[in-house]
Amino acid sequence: MTDLGALLDGLPAWSTDPDAVARAGIDRSGAIPDGLPSAVVYATGTDDVVRTVSFAAEHGIPVVPRGAGSGVSGGALAGTGAIVLDLSRLNRILEIRPDDAVAVVQPGVITADLDAAAAEHGLRYAPDPASAAFSTIGGNIATNAGGLRCVKYGVTRDAVLALDVVTGDGRLLRTGRTTLKGVTGYDLTSLLVGSEGTLGVVVGATVKLLPVPRATATATAYFPDARTAVEAVTRLRRTGLRPSTLEFLDHATLAAIDAARGGDLAARGRAFLLVQTDGYGAEEEMAAVVEVLKTTATLVDTSDDTAAADRLLATRRQALPAIERLGRVLIEDVVVPTTRLADAVDGIERIVRATGVRIFTFAHAGDGNLHPIVLVEDDGPPVGEAVDALFALALELGGTLTGEHGVGLLKRDWLAAELGDVSLDLQRRLKSVFDPAGVLNPGKAITER
Repeated sequence: MTDLGALLDGLPAWSTDPDAVARAGIDRSGAIPDGLPSAVVYATGTDDVVRTVSFAAEHGIPVVPRGAGSGVSGGALAGTGAIVLDLSRLNRILEIRPDDAVAVVQPGVITADLDAAAAEHGLRYAPDPASAAFSTIGGNIATNAGGLRCVKYGVTRDAVLALDVVTGDGRLLRTGRTTLKGVTGYDLTSLLVGSEGTLGVVVGATVKLLPVPRATATATAYFPDARTAVEAVTRLRRTGLRPSTLEFLDHATLAAIDAARGGDLAARGRAFLLVQTDGYGAEEEMAAVVEVLKTTATLVDTSDDTAAADRLLATRRQALPAIERLGRVLIEDVVVPTTRLADAVDGIERIVRATGVRIFTFAHAGDGNLHPIVLVEDDGPPVGEAVDALFALALELGGTLTGEHGVGLLKRDWLAAELGDVSLDLQRRLKSVFDPAGVLNPGKAITER
């Protein structure tokens, strides 16, 4: 503790209180670390981060970067002896340049706060994770978060132009550029986005902003079964229509939302699609969307009213909190080719029947990103078989283990099955280049040898 005291005495904000470090050592995954961290450092500036990482590298102490702790893959779990590096106090929007359509922010900025600040200039931050109200930009960068608008506007990586990062040996690295295009050198920015705090600690980011759409139109559609709903998604894509939001909820999820807030969503159909179009042609495009949906939907409603659209989006955002009311959950995140989305939904239903485990499925259907939410019941069947079957299903259908939540701690055992030995070896070597002492979020994302 003497060595750690030498670090903490030179920092403005930290704690070794057992309750504080216990809170700092967990995230939304529900997983439990192997013990308590030694300390939590509340960074108040870049110098605090440089000092902490440099000290940790010198003494071989694990450092776990943390934003809001909203991650669901165990990426922010911190166990015995670790230092938690809390970046939530680095929460300033340093600059918005409307004519360049960029913002410069610190990592602790709440995603929705950046979007609201951009809106004052007629702009918006396009990535829109369901956790936007409480997740941070730094956390979004760590996991390459997606969200409801990613089908049209892309994920976090598509919005990040430049990063300020502290590498694992305490050096301050600037990557990328503030121009909208450029190919000088390797694309280290894209490499760092989604690296889950294993290559560097983000202390600043320059991100793209987009104009707020001139108009938005929204539709909801109910279907007799899940396969019919996701087949409608394929037909929409085949027509060349490009909704900004295209979300799927299964019957179990609709029932959970009804139980949480009251309502009759589950009585209207066995599956649900939420579709938004935006831009100058929003209403015209929505009319074409409705023509596709109504061929198989049992009910289609439309609205071009902003308040009504917000209520419909809130229905989708309430899906996970509604399911979490039922007990502990494992929040899974797999992606399949969009043409295999119906097969994936069928496969999940087979897993439910075979294992008896309750699974609630919603999805960013427009890009094939499914979130099967596995309910862990004290008196229910073990969930391990069902979770393994979900991962195997995704890979069997030509998909991937994670689209936006990251590998974290919970999916490491499956990495080799997707990446293969050559890729995994190269990625481990990259880790050692950025983090020679191996102190940045060790044991997360890329498995150790």
